[in-house]
Amino acid sequence: MDEQVFAQVERLHATPLMAVVAVSGGGFQAIAWLLEVAGASRTVIEAIVPYTEEALRDLLGYAPDKHVSPETARHMAKTAYERARKLGPSDRPVVGIGCTATIRTDREKRGDHGCYVAMWSERGSMTYGVTLTKGQRGRDAEEDIVSRLVLRALVEADGREPEMHLPLDISLSETEVVERRHIDPLGQFFLGGINAVTVRIDGSITAGVDHVGGVLSGSFHPLHEAHEGLARIAAGMLDAEVVFELAVANVDKKPLEERVIRERLVQFSGRNPVIVTREPRFDGKAALLPGCTFIIGWDTAARLFAPRYYGDDEVRMLAAMSEVRDRGCSFLVAGRVVDGEFRSLDGLDIPAEFSDMLTAIPENVFRQDLSSTDLRLALGENLERDM
Repeated sequence: MDEQVFAQVERLHATPLMAVVAVSGGGFQAIAWLLEVAGASRTVIEAIVPYTEEALRDLLGYAPDKHVSPETARHMAKTAYERARKLGPSDRPVVGIGCTATIRTDREKRGDHGCYVAMWSERGSMTYGVTLTKGQRGRDAEEDIVSRLVLRALVEADGREPEMHLPLDISLSETEVVERRHIDPLGQFFLGGINAVTVRIDGSITAGVDHVGGVLSGSFHPLHEAHEGLARIAAGMLDAEVVFELAVANVDKKPLEERVIRERLVQFSGRNPVIVTREPRFDGKAALLPGCTFIIGWDTAARLFAPRYYGDDEVRMLAAMSEVRDRGCSFLVAGRVVDGEFRSLDGLDIPAEFSDMLTAIPENVFRQDLSSTDLRLALGENLERDM
């Protein structure tokens, strides 16, 4: 190990970042470097080397179309990150590193030599790729390049300012270039890599959800004063923070497209925190948000116990609602005007065993007849007049 690599690894061991590193086909020296320098237990949670196709399939849970590809590296990093979340300490930042490579061996390879290295964390993912000139180096030299790229991914995952990083030379020719692709957590969500993201008031985005309090779900087409007023009332009743949940999937509607989701998120910028999930039912939401109170309208409360939303299966409905209760979740229900009449929780037929999960927001505390549908209709009328 040269002095440069030693200094970089030593610096990594001094940070709070911990990692699961999975490498296949190359990058093995990076694991040796991490373990060779004193303090490795402060950085390395686990090192995985799925060397054969069968081992890689076992790690990923499927057989990738291409062993060496950016997609395979990202899936390896995502799997490593999930293991890091499970095995690492809850009070430390964690990252998953995935590397898949093809380098010089004792037989001639038909394809290119090179690698893809991916980093996956709650702040997003970064993929690095480089194609090496065949015949220019021996196996040890190609392995050194791949391993230094693995180390670079770990260094950049640390999240410190670039000037805080020590130099780490990767010896490439002028025609060999490391290509990088960054995907933010929202991009990870659209790729199906994660099932929820949190967008804070300042616009920063992280993977997953870390919230216990109130959750106001909706499609927010558009976000309006009744939503925000209801959130304020609920926060007071619960004595807890209320966040908005943009529901990408809904039991009554088609899933929202990426373009639409991004447009609707703009409404919350500088105003409210919002989480994005693709869970259409509250048993799924409860799995993501245990211990939370969902703030819903009368019409949504009526659907909670309607078997038709559970495949016309009453047993399935009861099981789903039992799961919501077992995860410590409950509901605050706001009344709604339906067909000219104000409807409240009192008028709903709630199974006795679940009645204590639902609490009405009194009409004299909150009543707002404004709806997103009304706003959209008014906007349409105004647009027609403007034309």
